[in-house]
Amino acid sequence: MAAKPSTIDEIDTPAAVIDLDRAMANIARAQAQADAAGVRLRPHIKTHKLPFFALKQIAAGAAGITCQKIGEAEVMADAGVTDIFLPYNILGKAKLARLLALHRRVTLSVTADSETTVDGLAQTFTDPARPLKVLVECDTGAARCGVQTPEEAVALAKRIDAAPGLSFGGLMTYPAPGRADEAERRLTATRDALLAAGLSCETVSSGGTPDMWRKPQGNVVTEYRPGTYVYMDRYQVAKGAATLDDCAATVLATVVSKPTPTRAILDAGSKALTSDTLGLPEYAELIEEPGAKVVGLSEEHGKVELPAGSKINVGDRVRVLPDHICPVINLYDQVYLVSGDRVVDVLPVAARGKLT
Repeated sequence: MAAKPSTIDEIDTPAAVIDLDRAMANIARAQAQADAAGVRLRPHIKTHKLPFFALKQIAAGAAGITCQKIGEAEVMADAGVTDIFLPYNILGKAKLARLLALHRRVTLSVTADSETTVDGLAQTFTDPARPLKVLVECDTGAARCGVQTPEEAVALAKRIDAAPGLSFGGLMTYPAPGRADEAERRLTATRDALLAAGLSCETVSSGGTPDMWRKPQGNVVTEYRPGTYVYMDRYQVAKGAATLDDCAATVLATVVSKPTPTRAILDAGSKALTSDTLGLPEYAELIEEPGAKVVGLSEEHGKVELPAGSKINVGDRVRVLPDHICPVINLYDQVYLVSGDRVVDVLPVAARGKLT
């Protein structure tokens, strides 16, 4: 194994580089925002996938963490995280067996949006002395998973409540960006329907970095689950949730060709960046060159459109800010933590590739 580089200049490219000072500032700022709003913060680890940052988030005041897949949660439990939320429909004997084993190790909660999911959980979790907490997922406008009406939520909550090895834990949603007010109105109506049916609603969990700086309306949301905020990215800057100075994660790349004055080619293509633009017209931009945009990706080449008069040349090393950082980090075996130009540590991305 190669020796740890001492400075950014010694890092081979392409590489995922994390500005530790910026990431820690983002963690502190988000926790302060949640505290001021009176909600629990339960960060989603899908962005960093690192026990290092999960434990930093908990030390800063987070109530626990959110993982999307059991494999991610297993990695975090192995690292000492003790309170984990899996907002995902868990189906199938193999996954349910792993979920039960995880439940015996940590404080665990999950979501469901169908009778099929609830029935599978109920057949697996049968101990009334240590029930599994299950939240009902609500579609509040994002058109992904979730029950569609308060009446469906009440019916599913009753089914959870009737299962000896399950306990109804409340509601969960992922709101559509920019539509948090709508989500909170729908959640309020659903919570009130549950209360009218005699079901308490301990937790109402919402999430999403783009809207995390707004103050929740009313008192319905009790918990917030942002993920991208730890690193931020070009999409968050476009949405007004961050500035370029808040962005902690970039891909360090080398210019390997400059066929024309306005076109450069990087050694970072779709296997080092991501084609997920979240609706933005380009894939990424170069930090060192305002106006330089990554406009095309093949497997090993990133095509950059340069502004007129650009001084970027073959052999230059540049920092690339992707539109969406979460899938980018999942492409790398390791990340380089830096402070200024100094490499602080090299960490394996322990939960990368945990798709089950």
